[in-house]
Amino acid sequence: MGGVRELAAPFVAPGPCGVAIRDRLKHLTPQDEIVLRVVGEHQGRLASRDLRTRCADGLEHSADTWASRKRDLTAQSSSRIAGAITKATHDQWALARRCQAAYIQTLEAGIGTLRHRLSLPIGARGTRRAAGGYRSKDEWFHKSRRLVALEARHDAAVRDRQAGRVRVVRGGRRLLNTRHHLTQARLTEEQWRERWEAERWFIAADGESGKRFGNETIRVTPDGEVSIKPPAPLAHLADAKHGRYTLTVRIGFAHRGQEWADRITANRAVAYRIHLDTDRGRWYLTASWQRPAVQTIPLETARARGVIGVDTNADHFAAYHLDPHGNPIGEPRRFFYDPSGTTTHRDAQIRHALTRLINWAKQAGVTAIAIEDLDFTTEKTREKHGRKKRFRQLISGIPTGKLKARLVSMAAEQGLSIVAVDPAYTSMWGAQHWQKPLATPKRKMSRHDAAGIAIGRRALGHPVRRRTAPPPHDRSDRAGHRTAQARPGTRGRDGTRPPATDHAPRDVPPNGTRKRQPSASKTVRDAPSTHQWVQDSLMHTG
Repeated sequence: MGGVRELAAPFVAPGPCGVAIRDRLKHLTPQDEIVLRVVGEHQGRLASRDLRTRCADGLEHSADTWASRKRDLTAQSSSRIAGAITKATHDQWALARRCQAAYIQTLEAGIGTLRHRLSLPIGARGTRRAAGGYRSKDEWFHKSRRLVALEARHDAAVRDRQAGRVRVVRGGRRLLNTRHHLTQARLTEEQWRERWEAERWFIAADGESGKRFGNETIRVTPDGEVSIKPPAPLAHLADAKHGRYTLTVRIGFAHRGQEWADRITANRAVAYRIHLDTDRGRWYLTASWQRPAVQTIPLETARARGVIGVDTNADHFAAYHLDPHGNPIGEPRRFFYDPSGTTTHRDAQIRHALTRLINWAKQAGVTAIAIEDLDFTTEKTREKHGRKKRFRQLISGIPTGKLKARLVSMAAEQGLSIVAVDPAYTSMWGAQHWQKPLATPKRKMSRHDAAGIAIGRRALGHPVRRRTAPPPHDRSDRAGHRTAQARPGTRGRDGTRPPATDHAPRDVPPNGTRKRQPSASKTVRDAPSTHQWVQDSLMHTG
């Protein structure tokens, strides 16, 4: 066990703090679309200008500069629209800063690996903890040049961060670069231009508690009527009272519609966003609101009825049901999904797999699902894994961030808790201690199934090993019981062990059971006497 890092304690993941629902704006008239396009384009220009001003301020940003920007925007829109734009600008700038810090961390990890491998002799063998030297002089030379390039990138990124400089593209950098690869993207210049402009529009409004139906800028009534208040320069577009424009469409949220209706009836804050899907040519309205912080249940309560241990893989979830004592129950389950294709297709596949997992957990009667607290931020660099391109693609394809967010949100709706555990050694120890013992001619155990057991046992507070080592004092029970399966005070703890599961599949007896009585000690001092005293008849002599 030398070199094993200290494991973090399992914890119950906090519940979701927000809700978002979406519905399509069907049968819009040409005038409705013209109004939405004009408003979105005007407010999009204001948002782009405000983001440029915020990026120029850098670390010199203060409440006074924020108030100044908001006053300038108010004159060209309204105070509510100005507040929504400045808030979106600050969120985008903060996201860029977090991405910048993650980029610097990735560069530092790659630089450290390169320096270590370049310092070793050519052909030096590596260990399980660190990579060895490079295989040839040619590879050493090219890696030394890459080290210089990474150091230059790192220095530039650090200078930008210290100066508060970020690089943000409204509309997305990927879509911007697609302009130079229209043939590969199967787009014409007009199609790309339409998509680019639509992504840069801004038709959104934050909610306000106490206002009519929870929002003054974009208002949706309980019967589904949608109206917006155009900015001051576009006030001539209004066709209703109080300077509002009413769309001819009616909406009704099929998902969480009752919860949304309760909020707007009580005039509680609801934020809205209208956007155009250029691929389908459809307009959508998204409603979102915050929820009060959900109080997570104690860890012991989550463990009371056992857990479902889930091992996350690139194309499926491997799950196993464990009772409160850490014993596997039933057969392993696998929930497959297809990670290829578009982002929308991947999201739908993940949601479908999580739905089946949660439904099975409800049928099993557990109150918690155990999952690894995965984070591959520094674990997929080329410098660390070298030529293992397939492996780097594998761990890069696991949707860790979206998976955790979706699982927590979907499980909370079904009354289930999520227990996050340290992912260290779960696959290795699970395969070592559980894969072979549970394999039978009718049950095929994979390494991922065994990892699910290891994750579940760690969430329950049990060690991954099925049995602890014998106590130190004379290898007897004076220092404690030998097994980790039964808790102190459990009835029958010292009795006959259950049927053995540590034999090869071919050694299974015909009846499927084998009782193992506690074996006697082989030492002379502790060996029980099996002799019986018998009174023999007297010997006849004479």
